[in-house]
Amino acid sequence: MKTTRRRVIAALSTTMLAPLVSSCATAMPSPSGPRSAADLVFEALAARWLEGSMQLAPIEATKFGEHRYDREVDDVSAAGRARLLRFTQDTQRELDGVDRGALSRANQVDAAMLDNQLRGQVWGLERQQPWAWNPLFYQAKAGDAIYALMSREFAPVDARLQSVTARLEKLPALLAQARAELVPARVPAPYAATYAGQNPGLKSLIEELVTPHLGALRASARTRLEAAITGFNAAIDEQQLWIEGQLVLAAQGEWRAGAAMFDEGLAFALMTPLTREEIRQRADAAVIAVRADMYRVAKQALAGRAGAPPAPDVPNAAEQQAIIRAALAISGAERPGRDNLVEAATAAVREAEAFVRQSDFITLPDEPVRVIPLPEYQQGVAVAYCDSPGPLERNLATYYTVSAVPDAWTDEQAASFLREYNNRAIIDVGVHEAMPGHYVQLWHANSYPSVLRAVLQSGTFVEGWACYAEAVMVSQGFRGDDPL
Repeated sequence: MKTTRRRVIAALSTTMLAPLVSSCATAMPSPSGPRSAADLVFEALAARWLEGSMQLAPIEATKFGEHRYDREVDDVSAAGRARLLRFTQDTQRELDGVDRGALSRANQVDAAMLDNQLRGQVWGLERQQPWAWNPLFYQAKAGDAIYALMSREFAPVDARLQSVTARLEKLPALLAQARAELVPARVPAPYAATYAGQNPGLKSLIEELVTPHLGALRASARTRLEAAITGFNAAIDEQQLWIEGQLVLAAQGEWRAGAAMFDEGLAFALMTPLTREEIRQRADAAVIAVRADMYRVAKQALAGRAGAPPAPDVPNAAEQQAIIRAALAISGAERPGRDNLVEAATAAVREAEAFVRQSDFITLPDEPVRVIPLPEYQQGVAVAYCDSPGPLERNLATYYTVSAVPDAWTDEQAASFLREYNNRAIIDVGVHEAMPGHYVQLWHANSYPSVLRAVLQSGTFVEGWACYAEAVMVSQGFRGDDPL
């Protein structure tokens, strides 16, 4: 399972590119009450940062709902990183000069979030350096450049196709920059292998989202787009030859961050003073509590079943494990077919949505979430994610995106995967990603007056909400007659 892909601006994952938003919404009023002189200074600073970030990362701008830069692509070269670093450091110096004690409470929160983003971005550019070892960063840029334009109808299709044309003409240069910036010896082998599998999917993105609409363009515009597609496909082929002939063969990087790097990144990602050791202590205690609860529920599920293992009231570790394993085996045996996982996920989300609406314990968006197959250029990492519209978009669809079982997998691989994402587990994934998890929470978040807050959302809160939503559904009685 994967979290919401859009707008989780964790320092660990998007250190190269700042989040973006439109200047048309950067006034960022405080939710309530008068604003001090310090508030006005901070809000102006935040507006400049948002606008500058937008210019530096036009692909992200499209995803956030700012469409003035839809025909541009990001500069992911060393020079582009240098411009981003200077811009980030300049903004940090300005923010350090703001009297935060004089800010409204809402702006104090926003200032803390912006400070964390800026410091995390500098740390990423100077110390973590994902540009040198993470090829999936470049893959996401190339795919999102097109997907963000064509997946939602924010403008007439012919206008969006013209933007696609301009980007397709520029994306071969971005792929060349990726080859120049990646250091194959620093790339972990699993990253290289995943990149090798994802890169060809960029062609299917064009085939599925762009080519069917060629008829919407006039002759000259269509001719230009077709030429751009040909050039882009050739660049993908060139990239694939480099990936297979050089990157995969040389990839030997260490995928572990190391204790110091991990701790530094953890502080940015979670925005907490808790140390790794303190978090680990809490996690160890949670494992004990959760497994005790799993044992209790598994006993209910196995009650009266022939051949069930012994289930004493006070089990030892082996007895506890046997009962939990037996219950999970029952769930794992009841799973979707390899060709209908998306259909099963759709039915699961609709079941959860009907329960939430009937129970009426939270306000829901007017538009239902749409379940769609995961685009091929993103496959190989997660089974599902929530793809919500940007904070500047209104009345556009949210997608709950589910990966089909790859055709290349053997039946044994597919069965292993579907034992994990069985008929019941896929319901829980839908609760987490969509109803009432990420989909509902992000809809509420986008209604908050501060665009900066929506852009710099807390990944900890976003994930915490989705896990909390799973617990709430149980407490409200969802599938209450089914302990499995």
